[in-house]
Amino acid sequence: MSTLTYTPASIREKQAHFISREKASEKDWFPTASSMQHTTDSIQPADNRKRIVVVGGGFAGLNLIQQLATNPSYQITLVDKNNYNSFTPLLYQVATGFLEPSSISYPFRKLLRNKGITIRMAQLLRIDSHAQTLYLSDGELSYDYLVLAAGTKTNFFGNEAIEKNAIALKGMDDAIYMRNVLIQTLEKAAIEQNPIERKKLLTMVVAGGGPTGVEVAGMLAEMKNYIIEKDYPELVGAGGQIVIVDAQPTLLTPMSDKTHKETYEALVNLGVKVKLNTRVVSYENEQVQFSDGEIINAKTLIWAAGVIACTFEGIPQTSLGAGKRMVTDMYNRVIGFENIYAIGDISLQQTDPLYPTGHPQLAQVAIQQGTRLAKNFKAMARNKPLKPFTYFDRGEMAIVGRHHAVADLFKHKLHLSGFLGLLGWLFIHLISLVNYTNKIKTLYGWIIAYLTRDQALRMIFRPASRKEFISH
Repeated sequence: MSTLTYTPASIREKQAHFISREKASEKDWFPTASSMQHTTDSIQPADNRKRIVVVGGGFAGLNLIQQLATNPSYQITLVDKNNYNSFTPLLYQVATGFLEPSSISYPFRKLLRNKGITIRMAQLLRIDSHAQTLYLSDGELSYDYLVLAAGTKTNFFGNEAIEKNAIALKGMDDAIYMRNVLIQTLEKAAIEQNPIERKKLLTMVVAGGGPTGVEVAGMLAEMKNYIIEKDYPELVGAGGQIVIVDAQPTLLTPMSDKTHKETYEALVNLGVKVKLNTRVVSYENEQVQFSDGEIINAKTLIWAAGVIACTFEGIPQTSLGAGKRMVTDMYNRVIGFENIYAIGDISLQQTDPLYPTGHPQLAQVAIQQGTRLAKNFKAMARNKPLKPFTYFDRGEMAIVGRHHAVADLFKHKLHLSGFLGLLGWLFIHLISLVNYTNKIKTLYGWIIAYLTRDQALRMIFRPASRKEFISH
């Protein structure tokens, strides 16, 4: 899509247009398809298609795009800082060397090939809502409708020491970096002669008792119990431990009491030390300090204790809620804007009676919001009534180690664990991958890992300078 240029006069006209709309009656702000249409002006493409720009190609953004790709009423552009989609629930398996990056990632340009989608690999720097222009790291881009689906980033809660020294796990870059660090730490431990230093190298703390933290801790325990003794026989009996800590009284807090109990027991059986009702308050000089006063010497702290929504200049604080999420109406339109939407983890929608404080930040919510907004865009094109978003809770699940999984389905009405839980977890995650190439690679990797308690991906691949390749 070519970049459109505004003259000062056209900007003033556009600003005047929006000021007049703000003075309109309240009915113009809320949900009829006609009220959400824009007046055709001089910046409209020659074919009169409305321009939708989607920022973020995760679960929400990609699902929206795929359902609108062939609609003749819209011209769609995807903006993402990466050139690929990745299945984030399985990042921890890349980080621990059980899956290769390509098993859970796929390039946007191949995924959206021949669908008429424009792709911009860039970062969003600023939004000018009056001029309907985005300022990107590689130029400018105009829109009629803007959909923000950029998700979240790691929340260190303002603790600079933890942010500086801990390992986060939010994207593929983090996963590859974490894998490199873990393997390099084992290599250092293999040649370390001081038993105290060796034990510190082999001690790893996971902060956060949600799905990511639980699954990382389980995988690290599997590595310690079954893989290290094969690859590093000199480390047998060298000590070290895996510790998981959470401020809540249970692991996987939103799930059922059965899940809390089974998850705790599964981790303990794997040799993981579980600390509940406890926070990590500091991590400096390779010492993890907890809120209960305990200090553990550990070379590695993996931070999975929280996220915060990505924010953008041009979206005022008045439009943000808890966790910096953008507050939206029942149609996922950002409060204070007529043609800007937020879907997925970045959205805080409090209009659903079952979720008055907002929906959980889960993949299923993002997928369903993308689907509903796509249907509403189609309705707008036909001047049909819109439908509000309502979330259908299919359930939550997590896997602990190699063969224990827990699942609470349909608002905790059905609980699965053990082998049945494992089959359910494997099936749901497998079918959720974006294409058959990913499904086949991942299934093959899982079968080998399950049968052998091993994998062959413990190799260090790193650029000469990490900062050259990672955008923050």
